[in-house]
Amino acid sequence: MKALLIGATGSTGHDLTDQLLDDSNYTEVVLFVRRSTGKSHPKLKEYIVDFSKPESFSDIITGDVLFSCLGTTLKTAGSKENQWKIDFDIPVAFAEIARKNEVGSFVLVSSYGASAKSSVFYSKMKGELEDYIAKLDFRQYIIFRPGPLIRKDTDRLGEKIAVKVIKVLNALGLFKNIKPISTYFLAQKLRKAPKELPLGITILELDRILKF
Repeated sequence: MKALLIGATGSTGHDLTDQLLDDSNYTEVVLFVRRSTGKSHPKLKEYIVDFSKPESFSDIITGDVLFSCLGTTLKTAGSKENQWKIDFDIPVAFAEIARKNEVGSFVLVSSYGASAKSSVFYSKMKGELEDYIAKLDFRQYIIFRPGPLIRKDTDRLGEKIAVKVIKVLNALGLFKNIKPISTYFLAQKLRKAPKELPLGITILELDRILKF
């Protein structure tokens, strides 16, 4: 399989890239990035692109499966408008082009609580993204909704505190549905998903992510 990936410079995307390169089922791994990952491998192709102009490189968005690990925080983005551009507009643009180019599978890293009906900006944005891509009618569309992620060497203080608090609550038998998982573990599940899950739409909440 030929894998395409957006979000390769993030923690989950970084781990997924390494795992795809090590997996013999994937014969080619194509990254679309703003800056180089610095990785080198016989199966790897890396394109440094302007994400605001996807039409300029639409002819190379071709393959068997597109993984979207793209996402940012409101603090990093600076505004809800900028966060929407990164978390919604870019994945949608890639998904539309991939569908036109007959990419069969789309694997999306969404979020716990994603719902277009949510009153929470982030959850609503992720929910609307899920729904938009569903309408594109990929042969296989897989949505992952993990809870908090444990990122190696993260510099996000709020994230570190949240993970520690949730771990304590989990130990007390509380909030099991938002148990933190590592980006490496999530990447393992992402890598396996196109091969092991059926055609059509599959949504994986945390309990199913842990089991499959």
